[in-house]
Amino acid sequence: MRFRRERMKSLSRYIRKCIREGTQVSRFNVTWGALLAAPGHIFFYFLLKYGFDMPYENFFLRLTASVLALFSMIFVRIDTPVAKKYFPVYWHFSLIFILPFLFTLFLLKNDFHELWLYWEIFMIFVLIAFVPNWLMFLFDLFVGVAAGILFFVLTTPVIRLNPDFDILAYLTVIFFAVVAGYLFSYSNRRGQVALEKNSALQALAGSIAHEMRNPLGQVKVNLEIIEQQLPGYKRERSNKAATRHEDLFQMLDSLYQHVAWCQIAVKRGTQIISMILDEVKDKPIDKSGFIYTSASLITRKAIDEYGFESNTEREKIIFDSSQDFMFRINETMYIFLLFNLIKNALYFLESRPEAKIYITLEKGGHFNRIKVKDTGPGISPENMDKLFDPYFTASKKGGTGLGLSYCKRVMNAFDGEITCDSVEGEYTEFILTFPAVTAAELQASHDELISQHKALFENKRILVVDDKAAGRAAVQETLHPMGVVVDEAADGKEAIERLAVSRYDLVVMNLAMPVLDGYEATEMIRNGEAGKEATIVPIIAYTEQPYAVAQGKVKKAGMQGLITKPCTENELLREIAGVFHDLQGISLQVLKGKSVLIADDSAVNRIGLRILLEKYDMKVEEASNGKEVFDKLEQGLFDLVLMDIGMPEMNGLEATQRIRQSEEANVSAIPVIGLSGESEEALIRQALDSGMNDYLVKPVDMRQLMVKISQNL
Repeated sequence: MRFRRERMKSLSRYIRKCIREGTQVSRFNVTWGALLAAPGHIFFYFLLKYGFDMPYENFFLRLTASVLALFSMIFVRIDTPVAKKYFPVYWHFSLIFILPFLFTLFLLKNDFHELWLYWEIFMIFVLIAFVPNWLMFLFDLFVGVAAGILFFVLTTPVIRLNPDFDILAYLTVIFFAVVAGYLFSYSNRRGQVALEKNSALQALAGSIAHEMRNPLGQVKVNLEIIEQQLPGYKRERSNKAATRHEDLFQMLDSLYQHVAWCQIAVKRGTQIISMILDEVKDKPIDKSGFIYTSASLITRKAIDEYGFESNTEREKIIFDSSQDFMFRINETMYIFLLFNLIKNALYFLESRPEAKIYITLEKGGHFNRIKVKDTGPGISPENMDKLFDPYFTASKKGGTGLGLSYCKRVMNAFDGEITCDSVEGEYTEFILTFPAVTAAELQASHDELISQHKALFENKRILVVDDKAAGRAAVQETLHPMGVVVDEAADGKEAIERLAVSRYDLVVMNLAMPVLDGYEATEMIRNGEAGKEATIVPIIAYTEQPYAVAQGKVKKAGMQGLITKPCTENELLREIAGVFHDLQGISLQVLKGKSVLIADDSAVNRIGLRILLEKYDMKVEEASNGKEVFDKLEQGLFDLVLMDIGMPEMNGLEATQRIRQSEEANVSAIPVIGLSGESEEALIRQALDSGMNDYLVKPVDMRQLMVKISQNL
């Protein structure tokens, strides 16, 4: 008895499953079905009645079918619980009437005319397409056929059917039509399920990537806070003091370096998130930002930035840059590509402490190559052909296989290719092949770079500070075509003397110099020892130290940029142009004393912004939601509001709308800059429509934020 009840429950569950699968209706299917059926029935009425002279046609039944089809397009778009509940019933009723009922009725009324025999088979295929579950399909088919037969019997006074076809053969065709149609429908449904799963996975990837912006933003802010708390970098000059504090300096160096590595990781992470979101949205790789650069410099930069877990891992890398060449790439994409290859190699070298990773540049006639070879376990022959397939991973625990397939896509965007050569048990070598860059291409890039930035440089005065004449000459040569006046100083002391008597728009400062190094000179300049006007002159550090080592100390010293030696013309001009662009219109005199209200439900974000703004002598107050913003604005005078979009009680959009509707002129006209982790164009438009003056995506670039604040003030 119990066994019978279990079987009945199982059967009941299966029937419910069939009904659920057979009544899943997409708006797309309803729309194209209705657009096919509504005009089709009217068209075939006239065609069959007057064109083929069929014995029986019925305009009223055809019109009813058309109306049912058209109403289904309206019904499926009614977004209410009642409509969603009853639409599947209406949909199946319409299908039964439009397909098996009418087709069977017309088949019988026309005495099994050959044309209607064909249409009956066509009807079966269409019905299967709309009802992919076999049980629901048979239900709709049998109900419709039975209704058609019944209607025929009730409306035909004298039934005289004279079928002149082989009924058994026709039924055999019908049977195989049903089987074939169902198999086709099943495979199509499986494909649709796969597509839906893929779409769901893409949406999930996009959601995860987007949500990662917020924690990365918090990490960025905390790193900014830590960096602010670190003491300035200044060495004692006496041997006794230097010896006594050597351990402290080493610890400070280490802290700055680790903070810088973390900041670089966050920066690369946010860039990779943007790349993932572009991938999810199927955006093609944008080549407009590709630059010509040195393979040696950018590869060295990638190795320096890679997050090795230990010095032992770092020492496994052997880099041969003797055959340097120029290539055209996107820096972030290339570094991400190299990260993938290094990461994969290190994973497979874990069991081989003596193994190495050799990165070699090879310059050729028509093609240049970068080879990444490890002396690890190699790759088995059966895995070689699948290596660059999406989602394939060769025995790597936790691997997704997404890395190498994306590397292949990136190399295609670089107009190159990536291949792999491996001998199992001996080595694995990835070969990145790039087209050779011609002198004409480099000249065209050079001319474009100059024309692109020349307006920023014209009539500017730049002071180049370096104890090496060759270093000063290299910068002088690069800046010469930009229409700037360039002066030189051999050390920090001479730089201060020049700044005291002349106005400069920017200083390029070497860090390691005798007499007075770059850190000490910058500190004295910021303290006013070169005159009041010089305190705000932007300074770019120029150093042979790795980027990660110098970055934090440079920012702490009050410098606005960093260039590592040696650098390309492109890198030097872009860094200087970036500083000129970001500081256009910014004046400490304008920012000083201005009152800013920071609105964000995250205390960490508010602290990070407060630290930044107070560096520019600005007054800061905080609010944690939109309602608090409005209350504070009514109580006191503010010059600007930094408004987070997503806040409790009243979000940033609602708060901004309320500000704009205020009857107080000093409240309604206040500039509002929106801040959010969302980068969708629709939300940006919505933010601007709410009354915001500007919008920035988190994690916010601090220099860009100051530019926006300056512009709005």
